[in-house]
Amino acid sequence: MTKEEFNIIVSSIPHQPGVYKYYDAQKELLYIGKAKDLRKRISSYFYRSVDNRKTLILVAQIEHIEYTVTDSEHDAFLLESSLIKQYQPRYNIDLKDDKSFPYIVIKKERFPRVFFTRTVLRDGSEYIGPFTSVFAARELLDLIKENIPLRNCTLLLSEQNINLGKFKVCLEYHLGNCKGPCETFQTEEDYNEKLQYIRHILKGNIGVVLKGLKTEMSVLAANLEYEKAEIIKQKMLSLQQYQQKSTVVNPKLNNIDVVSLLSDEKEAYVNFMMLQNGTIIYANTSKIEKKIEDEDDADILALAYAHLREKFNSIATEVIASTKIDLPNEQLILRLPKLGDKKKLLEMSLKNAHIFKDELKRKNTLMLEAASDETNKQTLKELQAVLHLPALPIHIECFDNSNFQGSYPVAAMVCFRNGISSNQEYRHFKIKTVEGIDDFASMTEIVYRRYKRLLDEEKTLPQLVIIDGGKGQLAAALKSIHQLGLGNRMTVVGLAKKEESIFFPGDKTPLQLSYDSAAHLLLRRIRDEVHRFGITFHRQLRSKGTIKNELEEIPGIGDKTATDLLTEFKSVKKIKTLTERELARAIGASKARIVWSYFSEER
Repeated sequence: MTKEEFNIIVSSIPHQPGVYKYYDAQKELLYIGKAKDLRKRISSYFYRSVDNRKTLILVAQIEHIEYTVTDSEHDAFLLESSLIKQYQPRYNIDLKDDKSFPYIVIKKERFPRVFFTRTVLRDGSEYIGPFTSVFAARELLDLIKENIPLRNCTLLLSEQNINLGKFKVCLEYHLGNCKGPCETFQTEEDYNEKLQYIRHILKGNIGVVLKGLKTEMSVLAANLEYEKAEIIKQKMLSLQQYQQKSTVVNPKLNNIDVVSLLSDEKEAYVNFMMLQNGTIIYANTSKIEKKIEDEDDADILALAYAHLREKFNSIATEVIASTKIDLPNEQLILRLPKLGDKKKLLEMSLKNAHIFKDELKRKNTLMLEAASDETNKQTLKELQAVLHLPALPIHIECFDNSNFQGSYPVAAMVCFRNGISSNQEYRHFKIKTVEGIDDFASMTEIVYRRYKRLLDEEKTLPQLVIIDGGKGQLAAALKSIHQLGLGNRMTVVGLAKKEESIFFPGDKTPLQLSYDSAAHLLLRRIRDEVHRFGITFHRQLRSKGTIKNELEEIPGIGDKTATDLLTEFKSVKKIKTLTERELARAIGASKARIVWSYFSEER
């Protein structure tokens, strides 16, 4: 997959945590990775320079990308680990050498130590891993250390040495981190019982550990040792909090299938997730065309599930579904959860179905499906013909400027080459020479700055320049074009925002393209992309506190409160019309009183 081909699909990848999978042309799974932000992580393979030869080879083989959205980065890590163990993609081995992976080892020795290592030895010790995250491995070790007292010294605790009294307890014993087996304060039997707790924690079977700790707590409480019982209680709470972090790994759920369906008049979208031993090992969303008139959604889901269950050799005994369906065999148990972990899994399934549906819709609407070079060329030829361009518009640039709540003007420019977005050539502009809010003067400035720089750097100029706006914006842009002497070297047109009419310099009547023509759809795609890019810039500035607005001028109202209000109600104009009670729902009673009182003086 080339960078240009990736540009076609990048906008459909969500800014959410999850796991991504790379496939080659033969549909062979090459690589599985996790991400806190799927779009940023996947984009890094195609947009950043890579020195690692193996990574370069991997990227060259990628033909297809799939991803599964999770609720958190932690869940993404766990899902990645389980999928790698299930499918063992060759590039996960080549690019991430297992020898450098962190492991947690239970050492083969009397009173075994448990510690972090990157070196796997054939010494009979028990190595748990590999972990794909050093942080996660250390977090797990910290959890174990806080809750299960074990020794961390390197003393040779043979029976003979202990009986001879060679050792004395250290500070760790006095801190409560070790029970002192070196001085026979802890028996080997009790130590090994605690070690079994650790094995359960490492395998995700925290419920077994909680049950054992609860028994200990009850015994201590019965013996009136309330302080020790309270310590055990705190350990149980710590373990419960760790257990609740994960949606995709839940040892209580065992072998389960999850199926959900989204449906409209023409199509249905089925998401299927397969859990084995409490871990998601497969997740996929499929589109199903509705070819049978008046076909019931439950029938669609039932048929799809029966097919998917057989295709992926599911061994599940239980099915979580979004609606009641007929199951392929009588032994299966159907669940329609309303609460709890099973409901969370169903919500995750539906979330992935929604994302898949929205991705396809966006592709179809904005012509983002991977068109061939010939198709793109035909679209550009059509655009050249309808706009009467002297040359094929291989290089197109589009400008848009805007302001945020009547302040801080900024602008954006997007670039398309061969009908495909060229993201690396996108540009943001902060207006430098214009005082106050003047959209026309701002357009003049940014167009001048863009093409003055291209001339100075002796770079190629676009065949077509699109100005997002009507006659006024077009005239403002042309001032700079003529000032730079570029009037005969490129075609500049204005694209009206509402009617999507095209204005040419000097023409009174705009050109209206056929609504469903390929040329018109390309222009809409370019226009929407410059809007998206500009809005993203505004949001970035807003999050950094760069943009100030009228709300922040109110005494006692800061950036966070202003952001919360604008996120909820979209504009200052709308906020001015709200009652105190309506404001309180978003920012609380005290802040609402301040905002309402401030604007009530203007009424």
